[in-house]
Amino acid sequence: MSWANEIGRIGEQMVADYLKTKGYIIFRQNYRTDFGEIDIIAESPDILLFVEVKTREENSLVAPADAVDKIKQEKILQTASRFLKSAHHYGKYRFDIAEVVYRRDRSGSLKFSLNYIQNAFCGNFEND
Repeated sequence: MSWANEIGRIGEQMVADYLKTKGYIIFRQNYRTDFGEIDIIAESPDILLFVEVKTREENSLVAPADAVDKIKQEKILQTASRFLKSAHHYGKYRFDIAEVVYRRDRSGSLKFSLNYIQNAFCGNFEND
């Protein structure tokens, strides 16, 4: 596994753990279709979350959330639509972005921080 993939996996696990502490159940991770991938699908009795996780090194040129541009959002929306139809889910849902930033401390250990953005973008599509 490459360094970037390993860091991304650590970021996704950090976000999944965070969501669990907030009372969400992790329904799926790395849900893939021919449109794209959704990193985490989590649920509570009230809402279904589609979460895009972006992990970046501190002081990167592009902020993690900025990497979720309109093209990426459209892929997530198409993938979410496919999921909602296949799961026969007709309740509320939301699109969130989790920014995970890492840095090395003086000892060389990696330190991670999380910025969780609810309702990061909107999905307007029919779910029938």
